[in-house]
Amino acid sequence: MPHAAPLITTIAAALGLAAILGFVAVRLRLPALVGYLVAGILLGPATPGFVADVALSQQLAEIGVMLLMFGVGLHFSLEDLLAVRRIALPGAVAQIAVATALGAAVASFWGWSFGAGLVFGLALSVASTVVLIRALESRSALDSLNGRIAVGWLVVEDIAMVVVLVVLPALSGALGGADAAGGASGQRGLLAALVITLGKVTVFVGLMVLVGRRVFPWLLWQVVRTGSRELFLLCVIAAAVGIAYGAAAVFDVSFALGAFFAGMILRESSLSHRAASESLPLRDAFSVLFFVSVGMLFDPAMLVDEPLRVLVVLAIIVLGKTLAAFCLVLAFRYPLNTALTVSASLAQIGEFSFILASLGVSLDLLPAEGHNLILAGSLLSIALNPLVFEAVAPLQAWIRSRSRLARAMERPDDPLAELPTSVDESRLTGHVVVVGYGRVGRRIAEALLRDGIPIVVAEQNREIVERLRAQGVPAVSGDASDPAVIVQAHVARARMLVIAVPDTFRARKMVEIARRLKPDIETVARAHSDEEAALLESEHVEKVFMGEHELALGMLRHVLGRVADQPPRSRRA
Repeated sequence: MPHAAPLITTIAAALGLAAILGFVAVRLRLPALVGYLVAGILLGPATPGFVADVALSQQLAEIGVMLLMFGVGLHFSLEDLLAVRRIALPGAVAQIAVATALGAAVASFWGWSFGAGLVFGLALSVASTVVLIRALESRSALDSLNGRIAVGWLVVEDIAMVVVLVVLPALSGALGGADAAGGASGQRGLLAALVITLGKVTVFVGLMVLVGRRVFPWLLWQVVRTGSRELFLLCVIAAAVGIAYGAAAVFDVSFALGAFFAGMILRESSLSHRAASESLPLRDAFSVLFFVSVGMLFDPAMLVDEPLRVLVVLAIIVLGKTLAAFCLVLAFRYPLNTALTVSASLAQIGEFSFILASLGVSLDLLPAEGHNLILAGSLLSIALNPLVFEAVAPLQAWIRSRSRLARAMERPDDPLAELPTSVDESRLTGHVVVVGYGRVGRRIAEALLRDGIPIVVAEQNREIVERLRAQGVPAVSGDASDPAVIVQAHVARARMLVIAVPDTFRARKMVEIARRLKPDIETVARAHSDEEAALLESEHVEKVFMGEHELALGMLRHVLGRVADQPPRSRRA
């Protein structure tokens, strides 16, 4: 056996120590990822003892990013992405601008150059793919509107950072760094470089949509016909990693974006759920390696040498970015829950920040201290992110009880927050209230309408509500766990409440509110696991379904069987 096996040594040490410290963290009632980060610190060059291969760990972390974004793509469609473009695109751009301005202002106060401040601010503005996805998945929020907005926001940030990484070398000389692009010639080539980059991204997306969505699902079916489970998993992983690498090598697209679009393309196949479930263990293992690799980059001495600067950086990431995103989402008239969830999702930084910081140092734009502060801010914000998410629910209750301004921004004078007075009263008695108009809710609502059963839709996505109203379907915009929204859906006179959103916490609140308004209303909900189903059944939800496509059909058959050609009846009858 060879003694020099850095890859095996790095994987064994990282996974072994992460497992031990992750267990310790959970027993101490801390998030497991805190243990993973500490494992990385202990394996890194800044602490005594064994030092793992940092370069190899970074490459393993990139595989984790690819697999995670591929898994997200398997749950997303292009339609889902476009549905949130009106908030994700301007929101991400505005949030990047605010965070960059905050970082640049602080850097200027510290006496850094404008170029250093610009790179520093940009590095603090972009959230980590892995952290965001893990946080949303752990709360079963990835498929919700809040999750779709956060992921869409992330995609815009990633595209913006791809452009920055291409443009920054050309601007380096003008910003006071090394003139990597050759002075005036670099300035003349800036526009050309920008056009080429955006062109490559457009071509890649076009190829994926026009060619990939036909070819890759077909190939997956050919593999399935062999009956080999391991060959199926191998094909899925090869597609994720291969497309991500090809996107980066040929089109200069990031690994994360390439893998995300690969997942979106394979989602066109009915085998997408099998692909997601069978690749899950591998995705989880490599995501652990990502957190370990972050810890390996961190030098704990920063906390002793520059504690105030570290706190300022952390404040920009956790408070500055969060408040900017929070205000932007509310300004678009989305519910308070959406504003808090999206802002919590973005209250951390990660892989793109490291890449940008390293580029800034290599161009003599960013001082080494700035690079270390970014790493410190990343590790601390990642460790705190689960706690930020835990604060969403109590903070939401506190804001609603004390802040008239937040309530005013959320609903008032909003024509979509109330049903139009033109809706016939006959359609608001004995109807079905459908909460959520995603893939599941849409199928149920459309089938009910075809059978002539009146419905009212409660949906957080304002664009969907506008479209439904244009089609003559009664719909109200807002979070149905807010009593004002579910009252507007006239649940007190409804025959049934169908909760098609995969959020158990909010679903329980909806059922509680509906039962207060109409004690005998019949309720149907969806869940992701047996534990979630048990929680909903403890609230006396009559029927709970799990899955997605099968779930939609099962919920639909149950609802039609209960309400079709039947008068309103008591739930206990």
